[in-house]
Amino acid sequence: MKHTLIITGGAGFIGSHVVRELVTKYPDYTIVNVDALTYAGNLENLKDIDHLPNYHFEKVDICDAQAVNRVFEKYQPTGVIHLAAESHVDRSIADPLAFVMTNVIGTVNLLNAAREVWKGNYEGKRFHHVSTDEVFGALGSEGFFTEDTKYDPHSPYSASKASSDHFVRAYHDTYGMPIIMTNCSNNYGPNHFPEKLIPLCIHNIINNKPLPIYGDGKYTRDWLFVIDHAKAIDLVFHEGKNGASYNVGGFNEWTNIDLVKELCKQMDAKLGREPGTSEQLITFVKDRPGHDLRYAIDANKINKELGWYPSVTFEQGLAKTIDWFMDNQDWLNNVTSGDYQKYYNKQYQG
Repeated sequence: MKHTLIITGGAGFIGSHVVRELVTKYPDYTIVNVDALTYAGNLENLKDIDHLPNYHFEKVDICDAQAVNRVFEKYQPTGVIHLAAESHVDRSIADPLAFVMTNVIGTVNLLNAAREVWKGNYEGKRFHHVSTDEVFGALGSEGFFTEDTKYDPHSPYSASKASSDHFVRAYHDTYGMPIIMTNCSNNYGPNHFPEKLIPLCIHNIINNKPLPIYGDGKYTRDWLFVIDHAKAIDLVFHEGKNGASYNVGGFNEWTNIDLVKELCKQMDAKLGREPGTSEQLITFVKDRPGHDLRYAIDANKINKELGWYPSVTFEQGLAKTIDWFMDNQDWLNNVTSGDYQKYYNKQYQG
């Protein structure tokens, strides 16, 4: 069928890649990007496709229920892919309420709007909620998060995402709404806002600034190339089972310190610096509260049921990411000025 899809957070990091994937792959779909354009939302992320006739943009804060309802009434969507979220753990520690508003209240506003326009006629409809592996808590040195792992969030960010997950499932169980959910591991790639580890370090290496690493650097994460994630979301939305959840991971784990050393090695080669030069910028900083030791995703369900698998190794994806940031330094400079710089100074130099 020809879908009209509302994609929330479509000007953000992951959302912009999802919008691009669907706008270009399905020219007969109507794709509506709903984004409040807060600090991490940037329409520059979509300047290559914003002229296409099947793409539409609506500047709306999902915390504004009336504005959300107006957009749903206007477009009468057959599907929702919900990515809009406050997502940075450090920011959640500083301002938990902002995360409750966007991640919990905003999600419920979207569920209510979808329920209102669909009016119980759910044939051909779907609400796809994009979540995170952080809702599962932390792992020791062994084991993996599966779709059946008990929720155990440890930060205000992960607690707010866990709550939104529960609401999405509740609307399925209570109202019969056709929902599907994905929980992903750490994303990286082009257009990543430089408060997160990889783009932050790329920016700092280019500018010979310190590379702040929390604690002893042994925190371990599973890394997922954002374009692979966008393709997984497309696949799950179209072919996943109603009411199901799917974990999406990169099938590779790196400690923060090993990741940054690999990044330094590749950056030295691309910048023509002596090997080991950028490693000298590594600076260990005070650990953050409630820091989870290890996340690791078991993505076998999506692999076996839907045939999805990452298309690149981490080293390959990292090389593509570095190339993009080095080719788009104007974009990087634009987003690292002003308010972001004040936040950066407070967070890592205070």
